[in-house]
Amino acid sequence: MVQAGTGSGFLALKGLAARYGATPVLSGIDLAIGKSEFVALLGASGCGKTTLLRAIAGFVTPSAGTITVGGRDVTHLPPDKRGMALVFQSYALWPHMTVAQTIGYGLKLKRRPQPEIARRVAEMERLLGLEGLSGRKPAQLSGGQRQRVALGRALAIDPEILLLDEPLSNLDQRIRLSVRHEIRELQQRLGITAVHVTHDREEAMVMADRIVILDQGRIAQAGTPEEVYNHPASAFVAAFMGAENTLLLAGRRNARHFMLHESARNAACVVHAQHSTLPDGPVEARFRAGAGELLPKAAPGAPPSGTLELWGEVLSTSYPGGLWRHSIKVGDTTVLCDAPRAFAQGEPVKLRIPPAALFLFAARPAGAPSLPGARPSAARKDSTPEPSSQPEA
Repeated sequence: MVQAGTGSGFLALKGLAARYGATPVLSGIDLAIGKSEFVALLGASGCGKTTLLRAIAGFVTPSAGTITVGGRDVTHLPPDKRGMALVFQSYALWPHMTVAQTIGYGLKLKRRPQPEIARRVAEMERLLGLEGLSGRKPAQLSGGQRQRVALGRALAIDPEILLLDEPLSNLDQRIRLSVRHEIRELQQRLGITAVHVTHDREEAMVMADRIVILDQGRIAQAGTPEEVYNHPASAFVAAFMGAENTLLLAGRRNARHFMLHESARNAACVVHAQHSTLPDGPVEARFRAGAGELLPKAAPGAPPSGTLELWGEVLSTSYPGGLWRHSIKVGDTTVLCDAPRAFAQGEPVKLRIPPAALFLFAARPAGAPSLPGARPSAARKDSTPEPSSQPEA
């Protein structure tokens, strides 16, 4: 059972569902988000994460379920009555408005006195490092500055909940790395509740207190970054969290362990007790490229207890930086492995996967869709269709 939060939560979704016409997009979403918690909604294109964010914001009407904030039912309230602010992926800055006008726009709509608006705008500019830019328009700002203006407009109205719809996707990689830390630091300093949509695994890991992984409109797993990374609940989650290497092995269970049988490509191995609930027969083994130790096949010594040892041949070697990446043929499968030195093409090798880095799951039925990152097929795309008028992040 997926754990998506305990208790009622400050922001609580119960049985939430949504559809576009006859097409279901969200189904049975139960999620409790605590006050001042930063939650990332993570998933591939079409998984429903932006639809979920828009339902929270009030721009999508749920077909079932409820949304409450602090115990108050907001399911059918308009967006401006929910105490939330949304930062759009495109920032949605008006080209004719200055920085000060944009930040103060929400307060102007609320008919706040002009001195109060000016004070709040100045406060936001100081908080976000926009001092001296009050009179500039969007065309005169960098991408990072435009992102800060959009954030300032959202925060100026003092929302209870901040909603972020991939606000960093339009920034180049160098700026994105710094801005995401700035947003996280700001959220912690203000103690605001935040829900952030992203398809970037690393972005979710470094920014969020908790990650909610969506697949085909349902929660596949929810937990801390460490939990979902080190203890994926399914093969789908393992693949999405970077365990893209996959092998079909066979084994049997006993009362406490699972025994992987020896084959032409692997040694026999008794693995963790956590796998003792697996059924006898074929299993799907997954691990990350950086998880294993690559050795010459003739290297002496036995692997540590619980370590899976695979045998293969190097197909190619590349250097992406830091470590050498090897493409290795293991039986009829190709896996990737990183190592501190380069092995020669055609060299026989053995690859050792430690227990904590090996994820085993019951083998999927023949004909089941491939998972994210699986080779040789392309990365998985969620099969849930959506009209072009409702783009999914």
